[in-house]
Amino acid sequence: MDWIDINGTTLRYDIQGSGPATLVLIHEMGGTLESWDGVLPDLLPGRRILRYDTRGAGQSEKLRAPVTFHTMASDIAALLDANGITGPVALAGCAVGAGIALTFAGTYPTSAAAVIAMAPATGMPAARREAVLATVAATEAAGMRAAVESSFANSYPPEVRHDAEVFRRFRARWMAGDPQSYAAIYRMLVNAELADTLAAIACPVHCIAGTHDKLRPPAVVEPIAATIPNASFAPIESGHFMAVQTPGLVAAAINQYLRPRGL
Repeated sequence: MDWIDINGTTLRYDIQGSGPATLVLIHEMGGTLESWDGVLPDLLPGRRILRYDTRGAGQSEKLRAPVTFHTMASDIAALLDANGITGPVALAGCAVGAGIALTFAGTYPTSAAAVIAMAPATGMPAARREAVLATVAATEAAGMRAAVESSFANSYPPEVRHDAEVFRRFRARWMAGDPQSYAAIYRMLVNAELADTLAAIACPVHCIAGTHDKLRPPAVVEPIAATIPNASFAPIESGHFMAVQTPGLVAAAINQYLRPRGL
């Protein structure tokens, strides 16, 4: 693990492995780079893997001002440049992390070789925005603990609590997050307008939805895939935090998509 001051913020990041291909892993809102711990061993052979805490998350610098998906994507570009990683990279992201990965691909088309977008969060229907913003404000005021039960009922339901210890640790880590940063990232999602960015993506994209994900189920994710050029779609037996809940299935899905492409 290391920290770096780049692009106007300080980020914690981790680079492991070696090989001709580089894979960037981007965690979900409320998560940290540890969200990828379960999939990392199966992804490492033959690859260099970069994972990091996004702005406001984990042990990266916290947010006290609005942020955009494009700023988040530029953090990846800065991380790659600072570590001397050149050439197109593959990216895999979950939820908001998938939205960041897709924004990177649409903004830096020569730098993205492929994207795995798991439960991609790229915006919010207008009809839901007022209610969501009210929930966000309550979380910001009362802390992460105030939102954990209602959030996890949809994102980490009993059907995917396969390992009680994994669930306990993830829940505790989620509640330790910074509520102001969480609110800023949620507002970023609510206010996002990414249609033009998604339409500009030139690399292959594979969108994945968890059949037990009540936040972004297959019925929500498949239409998003339809708006992205060169995108495919598949459901898997998982939930919203699928890299944590079903790491074996997620690692297999990533490898099956990227390995044939030499990534």
